[in-house]
Amino acid sequence: MKRIHKIQNHPIFREQYQLLVEAEKDRIFCRHTMEHFLDVARLMYIYDLEDGAGIDKELIYAAALLHDIGRYEQIRIGTPHHIAGAKLAEKILGDCEFQQEEICKVQEAIAGHRTDHNDADQHTLTAYLYKADKRSRNCFSCAAYAECNWSEEKKNRMINE
Repeated sequence: MKRIHKIQNHPIFREQYQLLVEAEKDRIFCRHTMEHFLDVARLMYIYDLEDGAGIDKELIYAAALLHDIGRYEQIRIGTPHHIAGAKLAEKILGDCEFQQEEICKVQEAIAGHRTDHNDADQHTLTAYLYKADKRSRNCFSCAAYAECNWSEEKKNRMINE
């Protein structure tokens, strides 16, 4: 996963990630850390393997690493993070040897990761990203559970598959 290593070390990724970590250091709710990004990637990869969807592993990891990278811009100036993240992903992925078709797929997944895809094809990069992003959160053991603005239907009140 040579290209994933390039994303992880890309100057824009590193800068935005560090700004986000600093901005969220006192956040009581779920943080957007490398652990979250990797939990999302691993869940997406499991879903892909279980379904036999055949999505390229590097696209899965690229989407997971970059899906919340626009959060600092959202905190700073209010741009929705899925929009800011898709824009940042274009430059980062282009510099990391991804082809234009791959870049578009990852951008589409990032842009769509805030929307439930229950009625859509469940075996897409976008649908897997949405599902993994939500299920990666361990609400059942969160100290800020009562203060969280997620609806009770969204909260993971038990370990999910």
